[in-house]
Amino acid sequence: MDMMKMMKKAKEMQAKMAQMQEEVAEMEAQGSAGAGLVTVTLSGKGEIKAIAIDPSLVKPQEAEILEDLIMAAHNDAKVKVEAAMQEKIQQMSGDLGLPAGMKMPF
Repeated sequence: MDMMKMMKKAKEMQAKMAQMQEEVAEMEAQGSAGAGLVTVTLSGKGEIKAIAIDPSLVKPQEAEILEDLIMAAHNDAKVKVEAAMQEKIQQMSGDLGLPAGMKMPF
């Protein structure tokens, strides 16, 4: 591959990466725990956007259970955000003709 083609590919990859980062930042994923009693919505950046708690869990003696469920729902949403990001990276790699599974330098 000559240098001009490599430079063009690098610029193309930079542009696609910037676009992907914007798309990821705008997406949201919802995770839940306790059979849906606690739901957490995360942004693509991993920031909590919303937490929904079933009123049946709001009891002082159940605070520890509620805390555990919030963490579990957050982790569930985080896994979904990361999976969506990986899917976008793989799609971008395929669009650029890069080998599947190639690690990006970021």
